[in-house]
Amino acid sequence: MSEPLSASLDPVPFARDLIRCPSVTPAEGGALGLLGDRLAGLGFAAHRVSFSEPGTPDIDNLHARIGSAGPHLVFAGHTDVVPPGDAARWRHDPFSGEIEQGELFGRGASDMKGAIAAFAGAVARFLARRGPEFGGSISFLITGDEEGPSINGTVKLLDWCAARGEHFDAAIVGEPTNPDVLGEMVKVGRRGSFSGLVTVEGRQGHVAYPHRADNPIPHLLRLARALVEPPLDAGSSHFQPSNLELTSLDVGNPTTNVIPATASLRFNVRFNDLWTVAGLEAEIRQRLAEADPAARWSLETIGRPSDSFLTRDDALIGTLNSAIRAVTGRLPELSTSGGTSDARFIKNFCPVVEFGLVGATMHQIDERVPVADIERLAAIYEAFLDLYFPA
Repeated sequence: MSEPLSASLDPVPFARDLIRCPSVTPAEGGALGLLGDRLAGLGFAAHRVSFSEPGTPDIDNLHARIGSAGPHLVFAGHTDVVPPGDAARWRHDPFSGEIEQGELFGRGASDMKGAIAAFAGAVARFLARRGPEFGGSISFLITGDEEGPSINGTVKLLDWCAARGEHFDAAIVGEPTNPDVLGEMVKVGRRGSFSGLVTVEGRQGHVAYPHRADNPIPHLLRLARALVEPPLDAGSSHFQPSNLELTSLDVGNPTTNVIPATASLRFNVRFNDLWTVAGLEAEIRQRLAEADPAARWSLETIGRPSDSFLTRDDALIGTLNSAIRAVTGRLPELSTSGGTSDARFIKNFCPVVEFGLVGATMHQIDERVPVADIERLAAIYEAFLDLYFPA
């Protein structure tokens, strides 16, 4: 006898099933197929969509929808995970989904297969009570490229949906937003991100004859100092101060008697709403130009920069807060802290917030979450559905 559908979507067992899919970016690993099949069993129209771009890996994505009317709610996230590192250092195999002393171990337990299982479990229980005519539409927007370059994932899947005439009214991204305890934090915005490569051209020569060379390293050090001092700003009413972090200084010179021809540095800026991508790049170029007029430098943008955003949809935020408080008794802090997520793409299509599990062990060896938190998260999502789609 086959497993009842309700049991196949119980949040904790389903989270274990997803963890057992080795979906390290860009591999799909069976996770999207598993999720799509089980959503189809609930009555969702599920579509696997792949996107390609030269120089990047092909990526599988999933869009699944039930309902045809508005309002249209989106549960968004990713099944891809970062590499586990040295599996021998894990307490349990990183793709075994083992449970020990009430905690589920495995790569993706926190970030974010546990939340996807809670999404699916909440929807299954909601539909079991309310039926398919619940007064709106629910979609799953799930990518396999969030932990990678984020080129062939959510950003293209959103465009694909728009071309099909899909309109979204609100979205919840299941990233692990809580620092320590479930229910303490909702992300209502994110800082922007800008990464760059500065290359300084010099002239190679013998160290004994420096007048015949032009050492790029002193130029690079002056440029590096100008990037970080003074600070970009002191923060804004909704965001912490912008931060430019130098991430590498490279010369590639294995000798001690040759002045190198070039030197480079890489950096990333996490910036608040006092800046736009264009304004920030102009500031960086001005700092570089003024720091060392004699330096011959170039600036290359790395990846896809993104502006900051702040969600101001009181109905979406208030409804989620009410659901969290009903299940946990906590009123969450509304935060814009942390890194970036695919919410930066979704915000161009509808209001979006982020709420998921506790992120204390994400990307670490022995990533794990309490199984009780997965169940409570599913209960929060289910309570949200009842409030968002009133009977």
